[in-house]
Amino acid sequence: MKAVFFWQSRLVYPKRPWKRLLEEGHILGSHAHNHSNLTRLTKEEQFHHINSSKSILEKLTGIEVKYFRPPFGRYNEETMNIIEKLKMTPVMWDISTYDWELKSEPQRITSNIVDHVEEGSIILLHEVEQTVKALPSIIKGILEKGLSFELLED
Repeated sequence: MKAVFFWQSRLVYPKRPWKRLLEEGHILGSHAHNHSNLTRLTKEEQFHHINSSKSILEKLTGIEVKYFRPPFGRYNEETMNIIEKLKMTPVMWDISTYDWELKSEPQRITSNIVDHVEEGSIILLHEVEQTVKALPSIIKGILEKGLSFELLED
């Protein structure tokens, strides 16, 4: 399965597996420079967080960053204007797994997805241990519903 990984640029460093991510056909998107709520920042501060993240990721990988997911899913008109100016596409989700809260309950992560997924769903997952444990049952459950996986156009 291929996925889009939205990383904060402050957490991307040479030893993070970004090369593997790209070699395996995944997409790297921006999640701003850090996890600030953009709606609480000035337009200039928002621009700095989004633009610096895009620049850092592109410099490191040599690949254009086309997708942006705002931290906490929070954005405003200024955020959208900045993203448009930077020629990026915002990506939101319609299913949140709450995987960051369900450390000891990977089965609930699975049911949060499988019980609600439908054609065209975008699922919010995080790179955490409980999500890794849940992935096989998530994939199985989605396929059993007759759905398939598609990656955003790159």
